[in-house]
Amino acid sequence: MTFFSAAIWSVVATCALQLLAELLRQGGRLDLVSGVLCQAVAFLGTLVDCHAQAVKAGMRGIKRASTRPLPQALVRALMTVCGIIVLSGVVYWGIGWTKSVFGDAASFILGAVLLAAYVALLRNKARHPDLPHDDPAQAIVRVPDFYETARTGLHYLLPVVVLIWCLMVEELSPGLSAFWGTVFLILIMLTQRPIVALFRGEAALGRRLREGIADLIAALEAASRNMTSVGIATATAGIIVGTVALTGIGLVMTEIVETASGGNLMIMLLLTALICLILGIGMPTTANYVVVATLMAPVLVEVAQQNDLAVPLVAVHMFVFYFGLMADVHPPVGLAAYAAAAISGADPIKTGLQGFWYEIRTGLLPFIFIFNTELLLIDVGDALHLVLVIGCAIVAMGCFVAATQMWLITRNRWYESLLLLLICFTLFRPGFWLDRLQPPFETRPAADIVRIAESIPRGATLRFRALSQSRAGDDVEKLVRLTLRTGESGRERLDKAGLALNPAGDKLLIQTVRFGSEAARYGLAPGDEITAVLVPAPRPSRYWFALPALALLAGIVALQRRRQRLKPALAH
Repeated sequence: MTFFSAAIWSVVATCALQLLAELLRQGGRLDLVSGVLCQAVAFLGTLVDCHAQAVKAGMRGIKRASTRPLPQALVRALMTVCGIIVLSGVVYWGIGWTKSVFGDAASFILGAVLLAAYVALLRNKARHPDLPHDDPAQAIVRVPDFYETARTGLHYLLPVVVLIWCLMVEELSPGLSAFWGTVFLILIMLTQRPIVALFRGEAALGRRLREGIADLIAALEAASRNMTSVGIATATAGIIVGTVALTGIGLVMTEIVETASGGNLMIMLLLTALICLILGIGMPTTANYVVVATLMAPVLVEVAQQNDLAVPLVAVHMFVFYFGLMADVHPPVGLAAYAAAAISGADPIKTGLQGFWYEIRTGLLPFIFIFNTELLLIDVGDALHLVLVIGCAIVAMGCFVAATQMWLITRNRWYESLLLLLICFTLFRPGFWLDRLQPPFETRPAADIVRIAESIPRGATLRFRALSQSRAGDDVEKLVRLTLRTGESGRERLDKAGLALNPAGDKLLIQTVRFGSEAARYGLAPGDEITAVLVPAPRPSRYWFALPALALLAGIVALQRRRQRLKPALAH
């Protein structure tokens, strides 16, 4: 069983890494994959946060109803994931064909199939005894088995099927799709108790129906109370949205940031993050992102270029987007905090403050996007490189959370927290220390740009310096990066990136810049002069610096384990 489990996971991991590596070699767009990676790292930080809080509070998990060997548990988890994928495929492709075959009658056919599946699943539930947690009056003293619980509640997946059908097949609006899913859920709440009692041969069907009606009324009452605070917060936010939209305060804030930063990239990043948080008080995430990205993204890219840092546009947009998300948590509005407080019954302001403290780790990631674009899977060449990026990011996020929570295995010493922050910085940006010892790029003449563009791999990045004009009309030299995804010859690759060159004596000038191309988005214009081309310098891998960081982390773990073992001895 151990060999079988290891073989399955080895094949899955190898296939996934090979797929990503092939996409990278082909220059494919990995915006979705990189976003999933960043979210996974952020969620890992949340998991470590919760674990640290539970350990500090002395909380212990309750016993499980059943335990399985780790290989068997991994195999069953893999099969569960495969089952979810199969379910999604069946809903979309297996049921979706009925729309093209039966037309408008497909909805009635699906309704009849869902009702039949609902009755069959309730019959399966009736064949098994109710679990202890089905009775709210009984305390849960043991974690129930997942599969024993799941097989008695599979009928709750049917509203999800209705939701997917309405969204992806019928192409209804999200609100109307949620309405029909909710209608089916109400039907389940009203009828599941009497139908299960009927299959079990019980006589008190009327009492079971009244219990279902009571459950529905209690759910509606609780939902109404919980949504009151959310509705008030949303209505108040609408007032602020109107104020921002009508007064043009966003443009004024952009001018303030550009002037206050004085051309310093780090100050501008901090002020931009503050703008996202302020605008997010009264704007939804999407509107917040659109406003700030439209106003600030071009300024950030230009200032980074003038600071000799070629920042990809996607990194700047992810920076703005992540801080826009954080605005949903922090008070005074914090719509996500109000929704969470409505579920937990806690104070919304305290929930928002605690959530904002946890979100500090999310505030760290956007700065990493700017200075280490590999976390967005940019310039990642092969599977080994991908493994190093993901592994270092996971360990770095864990170190950051442990430092901010002052807890790794036991309570940190002050110097251990500082060392954990140093480890986090080194793993998130391993090239920082190597750049101090050896420059990352070598300078080549501008006349070599066509030859260099032809020699680099497809999907790789071409960096060069250009004399151009700033937004204020001043002559500046800036660093530009272009991704050469298509084309055979160097000139064709540059043309696909939107750049046409014109040698003029000993100068290399830009003749035309195609509208809407990557070159145009980086602020290049006809008449700009290319002064030099930068190529990667031959030097050792930056990830060699991860080895001393990991060794230092191992030392901290050993010290804390020693303190943890000494505590019981000292107590006696």
